Amino acid sequence: MILKFSAVTTLFLACIVYMLGVYVVRKVNLLQRFFIPEPVVGGLIVAIIITILKSTGLLAIELDTSLQTIFMLAFFTTIGLGASFKLLKLGGKVLIAYWLLCGFLALAQNVIGVSIAKLMGLDPLLGVMVGAVSMEGGHGGAAAFGQTIQDLGVNSAVSIGLAAATFGLIAGGLVGGPVVKHLINKHNLKPSPREYDLPSVDELVAKNAKPERNFTTLLFIQMTIITGCMAVGGYLGSTFSELTGFALPGYVGAMFVAVIFRNISESFRDNLIDMDVITKVGDFSLGIFLSMALMSIKLWELYSLALPLFVIISVQILFIILLAIWVGFRVLGKDYDAAIMVGGFLGHGLGATPNAIANMDAVTRKFGASPKAFLIVPLVGAFLIDLLALPIIITTINIFS
Repeated sequence: MILKFSAVTTLFLACIVYMLGVYVVRKVNLLQRFFIPEPVVGGLIVAIIITILKSTGLLAIELDTSLQTIFMLAFFTTIGLGASFKLLKLGGKVLIAYWLLCGFLALAQNVIGVSIAKLMGLDPLLGVMVGAVSMEGGHGGAAAFGQTIQDLGVNSAVSIGLAAATFGLIAGGLVGGPVVKHLINKHNLKPSPREYDLPSVDELVAKNAKPERNFTTLLFIQMTIITGCMAVGGYLGSTFSELTGFALPGYVGAMFVAVIFRNISESFRDNLIDMDVITKVGDFSLGIFLSMALMSIKLWELYSLALPLFVIISVQILFIILLAIWVGFRVLGKDYDAAIMVGGFLGHGLGATPNAIANMDAVTRKFGASPKAFLIVPLVGAFLIDLLALPIIITTINIFS
């Protein structure tokens, strides 16, 4: 028996999946501790149920996830609208160093993934999926680029990427704290009060908010900006691909148009962008996008790839730990702030920005505050990293496609 869900019904199911994830995360402390996203939890539960029904021959469920693309485009566009180059000045040279370190990590993760995949006789594009796509890119990157790679003829790319992102998310939460504590104790580091007047990312977002406008009008303005960037970016991306033969996912064009719009708009007295609303739209879009992606994972396709997946992820974890201790800590200044930023680097280098913040928060509660780290890490992890990581990922895909 086959049960088919329409696009609208699948969207409704995605909303239910998200709320299921919210409920489960609230009830399970372990999931809260590692900041496992709600759509990941709810989506995996539904994916497991679908797999059991299929494997037992009781029922085959087919989901129409065509609306997933719209929410994916909206999410990456909001990321682009948050990438203000003016923010680079607030972090100074350390922010630039941290940003470049994350860019190098993206390159190294792709090299590791592709190399091991080829050694194990797998398609190198599957190695890309267990590289920067799912490590630094997290579940959003895995779902987005996974579809691009599947369109190139590589089966199971989305499932592999989402599985890798889940394992990476857990690993990022596990290794961050111990590594930072090791650095603090080994070098006898203490927090410095000299930069406690730095604003937090939340303060920067609040500063950009415009509560005096009618919310409906404000929402329409922001949605017009988002959809406009999506439309122009999609057109430019497809034109670029046609002229060059270089595969460029549609959301990449939308994101870069959004970056350009954000930085041009800042030169005007009345900046149209309200980051409070943009962030909320991005969070909603990501929740629906990931819910659809996770609940449609074909878990039965992962059986034969379990060992290669484990090997590549293990090497990725070991590499980022060594990079953080021997290179990252030194490049970032070899002080207390550098140690805290290493915890953030491990968090979003293997998982996501909430992991990074959780790692830093756990350590600073014990050893002391680090305003510099809480400014730089979220800015790079949530916004700026994509400006380096996406070109690296896209180039790698095109090399091996």
